[in-house]
Amino acid sequence: MYKAEYIWIDGTEPTALLRSKTKILADGAEPPVWGFDGSSTNQAVGHSSDRVLRPVFTCPDPIRGGDNVLVLCEVEEINGDPHVSNTRALLRPIAEQYAEQDSWFGIEQEYTFFKGSRPLGFPDGGFPAPQGPYYCGVGADAIFGREIVELHLDRCLAAGLKLSGINAEVMPGQWEFQVGPAGPLEVADHLWVARYLLYRTAEEFGVEATLDPKPARGDWNGAGAHTNFSTRAMREGYDAIITACEALGEGDKPTEHITQYGVGVESRLTGAHETAPWNKYSYGVSHRGASVRIPWQVEVDKKGYIEDRRPNANVDPYVVTRLLVNTCCAALEKAGQV
Repeated sequence: MYKAEYIWIDGTEPTALLRSKTKILADGAEPPVWGFDGSSTNQAVGHSSDRVLRPVFTCPDPIRGGDNVLVLCEVEEINGDPHVSNTRALLRPIAEQYAEQDSWFGIEQEYTFFKGSRPLGFPDGGFPAPQGPYYCGVGADAIFGREIVELHLDRCLAAGLKLSGINAEVMPGQWEFQVGPAGPLEVADHLWVARYLLYRTAEEFGVEATLDPKPARGDWNGAGAHTNFSTRAMREGYDAIITACEALGEGDKPTEHITQYGVGVESRLTGAHETAPWNKYSYGVSHRGASVRIPWQVEVDKKGYIEDRRPNANVDPYVVTRLLVNTCCAALEKAGQV
C-alpha cells in the first residue's frame, strides 16, 4: 500500500487556505475521485455538505518518501460541475483558447516566517536594524530561517516541481522562491504544491510561513508574487512586448487586474518600497517602481518577457495567470502578433 495526500484549495474568504487529508491506496492503484465535508471548509452548508475532490496533478511526496504521493485536486459539486471556489476551472478554457501563443510564466513567491506574533529575526519588544543587509544576505545577524528554506527547496525538487531559485528578501525573516518557466496551468499547480510543502516544512520547526502582503507595518518591504510573463511573439520580438504592456493599461484593465491580485494590495502598493501606487498603472524599462517592468536585457535583446510587479504574495496563481493570458493574448491576437 501507499499514502496519497489529497490537497485542495478551500472556500475561505477573502483569501483561500490549503487543506489536505490522507488516503491509503493499494500498490498500482491510481488516486481516485474522493470527497470531503465542504461545510467545514467554507464550501458547503451542513444539510448538503458533500463536495468532490478530482485529482489533477500528482507528484512524489518528499516528506513521507517511498512510493507515497501528493495529489492536487479541483473541487467539484456532486454533479461534476466546478465549485464556485474552483478558480483552476476558470483558467482551463482561457489557457486552451490561447494555447497556440505558448504562454510562459515565472512566479516569484515571497513569504515571511513568523515565530509567535513577530517575524522571525525580530527581537522581542523591539525591531532589528533597518533594511539593507538582509536581501541575499549571509550570516546569522542577517539571515533567519535558512535551514527551513533549504529543506523546502530540496523537497520541492524531490517532488519534481519546477523551482528555479531561492533568495533571502529585503526584510528579516522574509524569503522568496521562484517557480517556472512553465505554462499557466503547470506553473499554478506547482506553486500551490510548493506552498503546501512550505507550510508543512515550517510546521516541523514550529514556525509559521505567511503570505501576508504587508507582514510588518512601517518602513519594511511588503511581500509580493511578481509574475513574469511571455508569449512566443514576445520571446521573438519587442513590438509584442510593448503591445502586452499597453494592453495591461488599457481602459478598465488595471482595475480588473488589481482587484484580483490579492487582498490587501493597497497596503503593499503604496509607491514606496519598490512598488507603484496601486491605483496608477505604469510600465518602464528596468523600473522597479513601475506596475510592469521590462527587464533591461529585454530592451537590449529586443525580445523576452515582462514582469507584472503588482500581484500580492497571497494572490491565487490560477487567477493571475488567467488574467495575464486573457488580457495580453487577446491584444496580441488583435494586433496580429502571434
